[in-house]
This record gives sequence, C-alpha cells and structure tokens, in this order.
Amino acid sequence: MTQTNRLACACGQVHLEVKGAPIVNAECCCNSCRAAGARIQTLPSAPTFLEASGATRFVLYRKDRVRLLQGTDHLKEFHLTPEAKTRRVVATCCNTPVFLEFKNGHWLSLYGCLWPSGTLPPLEMRTMTADLPAGVVLPEDVPNARQQSFSFFARLLSAWVAMGFRSPKIACVNGALQV
Repeated sequence: MTQTNRLACACGQVHLEVKGAPIVNAECCCNSCRAAGARIQTLPSAPTFLEASGATRFVLYRKDRVRLLQGTDHLKEFHLTPEAKTRRVVATCCNTPVFLEFKNGHWLSLYGCLWPSGTLPPLEMRTMTADLPAGVVLPEDVPNARQQSFSFFARLLSAWVAMGFRSPKIACVNGALQV
C-alpha cells in the first residue's frame, strides 16, 4: 500500500499531498538556502524554519508524487538572484515556504515546516556543510557531507530513471514574491 501524507501551510489555506516514500530527507547548508531562508523568515507571520545551524530542512519528492490540492492562488515564487536556477515557492497567505524547485528538475524539495509536529520523516543526511561559517558545529547523528554526496546524486538519478526521465512542470505559481 502506498503511503499518502497531506501537508499544509501554517494557516491551512494551501494543501498538498505526497504519495510514497521520499527520495531523501536532508538538511541543506549551502549559502543560497541559508540566505534565502533568512530573507523568507523576515516576511510577516513567516514560520521559523531554519535549523540552529542555519540549514534548511527538506524532504525531496518526485514531482509526479506531489499534488497541490488547494490554495494555489496563494503561491508565489522567489528567486534569490535574477539568474538563479532555483525558485522557492511561498504560500503568501502566511508566508510559509512550500517548495524549492531546480530549473528542469524532476523533484521538489519540500520544506520540512509543512509536516505537522512529530511527523517529519527522520533526517538522513546533511549536504553542503563546507558552506557553513567557521565555528558551526554539527551533530554527528547523520552523514555531514561537505558537498552533495554520491549517495545524494544516486538517489536523485534513481528517481529520475523510475520516472522515465520525465521532468513535469509545476505551473500553478502566481507571480513573483519580493523579499
């Protein structure tokens, strides 16, 4: 039986559903995720979602296993820079970050803050720890890869193969968010 999880933004106006197991559960420590997270968290009513280290918690799912159910009229995209290959999509009703999408990617990195308390899948790895400022000490509870690890890329590739090398488009985003 395929597991289905229903997720929502902080105020409950945006709902989505994910089916099956995620590709990976990770914290990203890269400069871009930390900078974008810090900016998004300055928005009115935005939930606190950055970890103490500044990392962003993500649960990566194949795009074909994510369904936006309600509230898509509240979704706006944020690009850290005009030339950025990633977009972060935020539910503007409460400024909850919903997902990060890489241009032409076959997966969505869903923000960990979407999961109800106590239901977030366990962390499996941290990536891009080389970008952390000097003095940040991470726990040794999971692998702390300085870059994206071979295992990380192998999981993404395996998911893409399982999808028949497709990369579905997510077109329900309504304009840009200025942060």
